[in-house]
Amino acid sequence: MQNLKLFVTGHKGFETPLFHELRAILAATDAVVTKVYGGVEISATVAAVYLVCLHSRLANRVFCELAHAPVEDETRLYDAVYRVEWEQHLQARNSIAVSATLSRSKLDHGQYVALKTKDAIVDRLREISGSRPLVEKKQPDIQIHVNIHHNQASISLDLSGESLHRRGYRTRHSGAPLKEHLAAALLLHAGWTREQARSLRLLDPMCGSGTFVIEAAMIAANIAPGLGRDYFGFTKWLRHDVELWQQCIDQAQQAVVADPEVRLYASDYDAGALEIARDNAQRAGVLELIDFTHQQIVDLELPPASGQTLVICNPPYGKRMQSEQGLGQLYSDLGAALQRLSPARLAIISANPDLLHRLKLKRLSRKDVRNGPLDCLFAIFETAQESSDRNETVTSVDLNDEAAIPLRNRLTKNTKHLQRWAKRSGVSCYRLYDADLPEFAFALDRYQSEIAPASIDPDLAAHRIKLAADVIRGLFGLSEQQLFCKTRSRQRGASQYQKQDTRGEYFQVREGAASLLINLSDYLDSGLFLDHRITRDRVYRAASGKTLLNLFCYTGAVGVHAALGGASCVLNVDLSATYLDWARENHRLNGLEDESRYQFLRADIVELLKNPARFALKSAYDLIFFDPPSFSNSSKMQQTLDIQRDHGRLITQAMQLLAQDGLLLFSTNRRGFKLDAELVKDFDIKDISQATIPEDFKRSPKIHRCWEVRHAHG
Repeated sequence: MQNLKLFVTGHKGFETPLFHELRAILAATDAVVTKVYGGVEISATVAAVYLVCLHSRLANRVFCELAHAPVEDETRLYDAVYRVEWEQHLQARNSIAVSATLSRSKLDHGQYVALKTKDAIVDRLREISGSRPLVEKKQPDIQIHVNIHHNQASISLDLSGESLHRRGYRTRHSGAPLKEHLAAALLLHAGWTREQARSLRLLDPMCGSGTFVIEAAMIAANIAPGLGRDYFGFTKWLRHDVELWQQCIDQAQQAVVADPEVRLYASDYDAGALEIARDNAQRAGVLELIDFTHQQIVDLELPPASGQTLVICNPPYGKRMQSEQGLGQLYSDLGAALQRLSPARLAIISANPDLLHRLKLKRLSRKDVRNGPLDCLFAIFETAQESSDRNETVTSVDLNDEAAIPLRNRLTKNTKHLQRWAKRSGVSCYRLYDADLPEFAFALDRYQSEIAPASIDPDLAAHRIKLAADVIRGLFGLSEQQLFCKTRSRQRGASQYQKQDTRGEYFQVREGAASLLINLSDYLDSGLFLDHRITRDRVYRAASGKTLLNLFCYTGAVGVHAALGGASCVLNVDLSATYLDWARENHRLNGLEDESRYQFLRADIVELLKNPARFALKSAYDLIFFDPPSFSNSSKMQQTLDIQRDHGRLITQAMQLLAQDGLLLFSTNRRGFKLDAELVKDFDIKDISQATIPEDFKRSPKIHRCWEVRHAHG
């Protein structure tokens, strides 16, 4: 069966967790899952539709694209919709509904686009069968959705039918509840998983309709969120496989844990809200897992227990922020209650972030969240007792240990100098330590530590790693979770391209004008080579009105800087689909979404330079950035790459793509690298290595070599 092209949406701001959730749900299938702007793309069979609709807690809609076409006016829209073979997807007697979303397009009236789409579908089916479908806005047999962006229309079936946040258990609510998929996303962000449910107890002291605790209970009991729904958009679809769907339902029911080891508590000052929450929990099948109590925040109590308590809540909002009897006092009472429950952690979504200081708790993290029409802040706090307990376990090694003193002193010295420099220079990510002491051969970045002991006893290496980690945590007041420590071992063959971990923790950092994503857990490098900060700034300053060819683009940081510097066109090229996706995300993060200007090409660059016509490259680029790996024997390449052996040929080929007055920047971190003497004869070459070494790398000035290469002019 031909694969379907699916697009799954979730709550804005939680696309990355959605991607990882869907990848886990579809792990046993042949589905290809890709994170894209605004959601997740999936190439898979119909089984993936059923699994996502049944098991995804974070998804909102599942669209199946039937056609993609340019639609600059209503005639082209009608023709594009009419050409779709609707008779392959629905019968003329089915009811339909059409919705539309538009952005940056000549067609700018959503209802009109939906009407023209409906007309084209009806006309085609009436011509083929002699009858037409009916329009039914509420739970139609088939939902059709048209999304038009930059005059490009995606014509899709909405196979979810209605938003997947509608689990079916919440028939009543008390006030303005969170949508279920947002509640699930916030629980995940706060650390509540099926595995963690065994060691944590969870409390919502302002439970309202009970959404947080019900979603938490369903996670702990492994209850698929789609099991309680009686309506999906695929049940009348002509490609619907009734037998396969039933198999998916049966498997989901069999996977439910009847009696999970979980401690869930919910309370509210409103007895009526508690009754609604109990009814909702009953319909969700988790009533027996939750202890509901009628309590005021000021009197909040839980049964004595060991271990940590996770408190999660969505307080009421309003304008009485200055009233001692209003919201301000509520936040103060909540903070005091957390101290009584210590050790405890609070995860709170607040429409009144100005009141969070009244909690008098230590904040660990924050995230902007949109809750319906409200701009909110989701913040995580911890009690002072928890912080104290954790810090007691941080420094398990004596920091006055004779072996630790040189490292501690060097880190203190480097930090004092580099913090002042970074503040003056506006640099937010930098290297604090770079194997300054031979006994501690590791690099410490402001967001990452890579430890690389070499040629020493493994037991001694392990001890030094632990000692170094303890010194760093103690010196900078970091927790276990705030220090990322990765060992670099010699890798051979395919292993050098494998991921190190699968935590998927991406962080947004700032470099000059650019916002960039780094990953501190899944790959050996973070996605941002800090030693090339000055080089990227040179590209930024030189890019205005120019075209850039970014070879071996990695995560696209150079392309982003060029685009923000005013480049007229940027082509990012890499062989890795993972890094190209990362590069796309970095461009989107900076609002660089014009696909006609900011382009991405997956290609073997050795082959591309050998035969550029095959890849339809421009004849001449104003700027070329060329920073290849020292060595590569990827199975996807037709031959190995050794930059010392091959750089002369590759630079010569790349220069054929450079405009006569253009500039090629070539860089390598190959130790002992020697530039081919023939290149100096053929081109105008300037060594700019020293000028591109930042302050935080001057202790190791051989970190990279860099040259400007231009055409020679007689």
